[in-house]
Amino acid sequence: MKILFTALFLTLVFAAAVIAQAPESIEAKKAEMKKLDKMAGQWKGSGWIQMGPKRETFSGSENVQRKLDGSALLIEGKFSNPEGRVIHETLAVLTYDTAKAYRFATYLANGMNGIYDFKIVPAGFEWGFQIPGGTIRYTINNDNDKWSEIGEFSKDGKIWFKTFEMTLDRVK
Repeated sequence: MKILFTALFLTLVFAAAVIAQAPESIEAKKAEMKKLDKMAGQWKGSGWIQMGPKRETFSGSENVQRKLDGSALLIEGKFSNPEGRVIHETLAVLTYDTAKAYRFATYLANGMNGIYDFKIVPAGFEWGFQIPGGTIRYTINNDNDKWSEIGEFSKDGKIWFKTFEMTLDRVK
C-alpha cells in the first residue's frame, strides 16, 4: 500500500509540474516555429540531383503544413524524373524542442531516415548531416513565393561541391 501511495503521489507531483510549465513552454515553442511560417504552403518546381557520376533532373512538389496548433510543420515532397519515375519522396516533421533548437525528422521512401539540426542562417535555413567521408548540407532560401534549395558535399568542411539544386514556386 505504501508503494502504491508513493507512486500515486509522485505521479501527481509530476503531472502538476508539467501542467504548470506547459503553457509557457508551448507558447515559446510556437513563437520559434512562427519564424518558419514562410515555408508553409504548396510549392511546385524542378531541379537536379547528382549521385556519383549520374545527374538526374526532376520536377515535383513540396506541401508544407502547420500542424499541432503551430508547434510543428509537416513537409511532404514528391519528385519524378522526366520519364515519370519517382526519384525522391519524403515526409518530414520540423519542430522546436526544449533544448532550444529546431529538429528536422525526415523519412524517405527508400527507407532512410534521421533527425537533424535545422537552423536559421542569413541566407534562409540550413540543415545537414555527417556521412562516411564527409558532410552533406542543404541551404534553403525562401523569399515570399520562391523556394531555392541547394545541397552540397564536403570532405573537409571547407571546400563544398554542389550535389543538388531545386527551385520551387508557391502555388498556394
